[in-house]
Amino acid sequence: MPINLSKGQKVDLTKGNPGLKKLMVGLGWDVNAFDTGADFDLDASAFMLGENGKCPTEKEFVFYGNLEHKSGSVKHMGDNLTGEGDGDDEQIQIDLSKVPSNVVRIAFTVTIYDAEGRRQNFGQVSNSFIRIVDEVTNTELIHYDLGEDFSIETAVVVGELYRHNGGWKFNAIGSGFQGGLAALCGHYGIEVA
Repeated sequence: MPINLSKGQKVDLTKGNPGLKKLMVGLGWDVNAFDTGADFDLDASAFMLGENGKCPTEKEFVFYGNLEHKSGSVKHMGDNLTGEGDGDDEQIQIDLSKVPSNVVRIAFTVTIYDAEGRRQNFGQVSNSFIRIVDEVTNTELIHYDLGEDFSIETAVVVGELYRHNGGWKFNAIGSGFQGGLAALCGHYGIEVA
Protein backbone atom coordinates (compact mmCIF):
# COMPACT_ATOMS: atom_id res chain seq x y z
CA MET A 1 0.00 0.00 0.00
CA PRO A 2 1.36 3.46 -0.87
CA ILE A 3 1.72 6.12 1.80
CA ASN A 4 -0.96 8.75 1.21
CA LEU A 5 0.46 12.15 2.06
CA SER A 6 -1.16 15.42 2.96
CA LYS A 7 0.23 18.89 2.27
CA GLY A 8 3.46 19.61 4.10
CA GLN A 9 4.10 15.99 5.02
CA LYS A 10 7.58 14.53 4.51
CA VAL A 11 8.44 10.86 4.12
CA ASP A 12 11.75 9.01 3.92
CA LEU A 13 11.94 7.10 0.63
CA THR A 14 15.24 5.28 0.93
CA LYS A 15 15.17 4.32 4.63
CA GLY A 16 12.67 1.50 4.14
CA ASN A 17 13.93 0.80 0.60
CA PRO A 18 17.75 0.81 0.85
CA GLY A 19 18.29 -0.39 -2.75
CA LEU A 20 15.90 2.18 -4.24
CA LYS A 21 17.39 3.73 -7.38
CA LYS A 22 14.89 4.00 -10.22
CA LEU A 23 11.70 5.97 -9.63
CA MET A 24 8.81 6.91 -11.85
CA VAL A 25 7.07 10.12 -10.84
CA GLY A 26 3.55 10.17 -12.26
CA LEU A 27 1.44 13.31 -12.37
CA GLY A 28 -2.24 13.32 -13.25
CA TRP A 29 -5.26 15.60 -13.35
CA ASP A 30 -8.80 16.01 -14.64
CA VAL A 31 -10.46 19.13 -15.98
CA ASN A 32 -13.73 20.31 -14.41
CA ALA A 33 -16.95 20.32 -16.39
CA PHE A 34 -17.06 23.87 -17.69
CA ASP A 35 -15.32 24.60 -20.95
CA THR A 36 -13.14 27.57 -21.88
CA GLY A 37 -13.23 26.54 -25.55
CA ALA A 38 -9.62 25.32 -25.53
CA ASP A 39 -7.92 22.13 -24.42
CA PHE A 40 -6.19 22.21 -21.07
CA ASP A 41 -2.54 21.45 -21.68
CA LEU A 42 -0.90 20.89 -18.32
CA ASP A 43 2.85 20.40 -18.29
CA ALA A 44 4.93 18.59 -15.70
CA SER A 45 8.50 19.79 -15.15
CA ALA A 46 11.42 18.98 -12.86
CA PHE A 47 13.83 21.58 -11.49
CA MET A 48 17.14 20.12 -10.28
CA LEU A 49 18.27 22.46 -7.50
CA GLY A 50 21.54 23.18 -5.73
CA GLU A 51 22.07 24.16 -2.08
CA ASN A 52 20.87 27.70 -2.86
CA GLY A 53 17.47 26.47 -4.09
CA LYS A 54 18.26 27.46 -7.69
CA CYS A 55 19.08 25.48 -10.83
CA PRO A 56 22.88 25.59 -11.46
CA THR A 57 22.21 26.16 -15.20
CA GLU A 58 19.16 26.04 -17.49
CA LYS A 59 20.14 22.44 -18.34
CA GLU A 60 18.90 21.40 -14.87
CA PHE A 61 15.38 22.37 -15.90
CA VAL A 62 13.76 19.24 -17.40
CA PHE A 63 10.49 19.83 -19.28
CA TYR A 64 8.82 19.27 -22.69
CA GLY A 65 11.56 21.38 -24.35
CA ASN A 66 14.47 19.57 -22.61
CA LEU A 67 13.39 15.99 -22.00
CA GLU A 68 16.52 14.59 -20.35
CA HIS A 69 19.31 15.82 -18.09
CA LYS A 70 22.79 15.06 -19.46
CA SER A 71 23.51 12.82 -16.43
CA GLY A 72 20.58 10.57 -17.37
CA SER A 73 19.24 11.04 -13.83
CA VAL A 74 16.01 12.85 -14.81
CA LYS A 75 14.05 11.95 -17.93
CA HIS A 76 10.68 13.43 -18.97
CA MET A 77 8.58 10.84 -20.84
CA GLY A 78 6.86 13.37 -23.13
CA ASP A 79 4.12 15.97 -23.30
CA ASN A 80 0.43 15.04 -23.01
CA LEU A 81 -1.51 17.82 -24.72
CA THR A 82 -5.02 17.10 -23.39
CA GLY A 83 -4.83 15.15 -20.11
CA GLU A 84 -7.47 12.72 -21.33
CA GLY A 85 -7.76 9.20 -19.93
CA ASP A 86 -7.16 7.66 -16.53
CA GLY A 87 -3.93 7.31 -14.61
CA ASP A 88 -0.79 9.37 -15.07
CA ASP A 89 -0.99 12.17 -17.62
CA GLU A 90 2.76 12.80 -17.63
CA GLN A 91 5.65 10.82 -16.19
CA ILE A 92 9.21 11.66 -15.19
CA GLN A 93 11.79 8.95 -14.57
CA ILE A 94 14.42 9.48 -11.88
CA ASP A 95 17.60 7.47 -11.36
CA LEU A 96 18.74 8.44 -7.86
CA SER A 97 22.17 6.83 -8.42
CA LYS A 98 22.89 9.23 -11.30
CA VAL A 99 21.76 12.52 -9.71
CA PRO A 100 24.81 14.86 -9.76
CA SER A 101 26.24 15.56 -6.30
CA ASN A 102 25.62 19.32 -6.65
CA VAL A 103 21.86 18.66 -6.95
CA VAL A 104 20.28 18.42 -3.49
CA ARG A 105 16.60 18.74 -4.43
CA ILE A 106 14.40 17.93 -7.41
CA ALA A 107 11.17 19.95 -7.45
CA PHE A 108 8.20 18.67 -9.47
CA THR A 109 5.84 21.27 -10.87
CA VAL A 110 2.75 21.44 -13.05
CA THR A 111 1.87 24.48 -15.14
CA ILE A 112 -0.97 25.34 -17.50
CA TYR A 113 0.30 26.05 -21.00
CA ASP A 114 -0.88 29.44 -22.34
CA ALA A 115 -3.10 29.85 -19.26
CA GLU A 116 -3.58 33.58 -19.79
CA GLY A 117 -4.46 33.28 -23.47
CA ARG A 118 -6.88 30.42 -22.79
CA ARG A 119 -8.27 32.01 -19.57
CA GLN A 120 -7.49 28.89 -17.54
CA ASN A 121 -6.31 28.29 -13.97
CA PHE A 122 -6.00 25.51 -11.40
CA GLY A 123 -9.45 26.34 -10.03
CA GLN A 124 -10.71 24.55 -13.18
CA VAL A 125 -8.58 21.44 -12.53
CA SER A 126 -9.54 18.60 -10.19
CA ASN A 127 -8.21 15.24 -9.00
CA SER A 128 -4.60 16.39 -9.33
CA PHE A 129 -2.06 13.98 -7.89
CA ILE A 130 1.57 12.98 -7.82
CA ARG A 131 2.68 9.44 -7.18
CA ILE A 132 6.09 7.87 -6.85
CA VAL A 133 6.62 4.32 -8.05
CA ASP A 134 9.63 2.04 -7.55
CA GLU A 135 10.29 1.20 -11.22
CA VAL A 136 12.09 -2.05 -10.42
CA THR A 137 9.26 -3.62 -8.39
CA ASN A 138 6.45 -1.50 -9.92
CA THR A 139 5.31 -0.69 -6.37
CA GLU A 140 3.61 2.62 -5.67
CA LEU A 141 5.46 4.12 -2.69
CA ILE A 142 3.78 7.50 -2.27
CA HIS A 143 0.52 9.08 -3.41
CA TYR A 144 -0.32 12.74 -2.79
CA ASP A 145 -3.67 14.23 -3.85
CA LEU A 146 -3.44 18.00 -4.16
CA GLY A 147 -7.05 18.63 -3.23
CA GLU A 148 -9.11 21.57 -4.48
CA ASP A 149 -7.23 24.40 -2.75
CA PHE A 150 -6.53 26.41 -5.88
CA SER A 151 -8.41 29.16 -7.69
CA ILE A 152 -6.43 31.66 -9.78
CA GLU A 153 -3.04 29.89 -9.78
CA THR A 154 -1.50 28.84 -13.10
CA ALA A 155 1.48 26.92 -11.70
CA VAL A 156 1.86 24.51 -8.77
CA VAL A 157 4.94 23.15 -7.02
CA VAL A 158 3.59 19.68 -6.32
CA GLY A 159 6.43 18.20 -4.28
CA GLU A 160 10.13 17.57 -4.16
CA LEU A 161 12.68 14.84 -3.63
CA TYR A 162 15.57 15.95 -1.45
CA ARG A 163 18.77 14.50 -0.05
CA HIS A 164 18.84 13.84 3.69
CA ASN A 165 21.60 12.06 5.64
CA GLY A 166 22.77 10.14 2.58
CA GLY A 167 19.25 9.09 1.57
CA TRP A 168 16.28 10.66 -0.20
CA LYS A 169 13.04 12.03 1.20
CA PHE A 170 9.87 13.37 -0.44
CA ASN A 171 8.09 16.55 0.65
CA ALA A 172 4.45 17.10 -0.37
CA ILE A 173 4.39 20.86 -1.06
CA GLY A 174 1.26 21.76 -3.02
CA SER A 175 1.88 25.50 -3.27
CA GLY A 176 0.45 27.57 -6.10
CA PHE A 177 1.91 30.44 -8.11
CA GLN A 178 0.45 33.00 -10.45
CA GLY A 179 2.39 33.75 -13.65
CA GLY A 180 2.71 30.17 -14.91
CA LEU A 181 5.99 28.64 -15.99
CA ALA A 182 7.77 32.01 -16.21
CA ALA A 183 7.10 32.66 -12.51
CA LEU A 184 8.43 29.23 -11.56
CA CYS A 185 11.53 29.67 -13.70
CA GLY A 186 12.22 32.99 -11.99
CA HIS A 187 11.71 31.38 -8.58
CA TYR A 188 14.27 28.67 -9.44
CA GLY A 189 16.81 31.00 -11.04
CA ILE A 190 16.18 30.28 -14.73
CA GLU A 191 16.23 33.25 -17.13
CA VAL A 192 13.15 33.28 -19.37
CA ALA A 193 13.29 34.95 -22.78
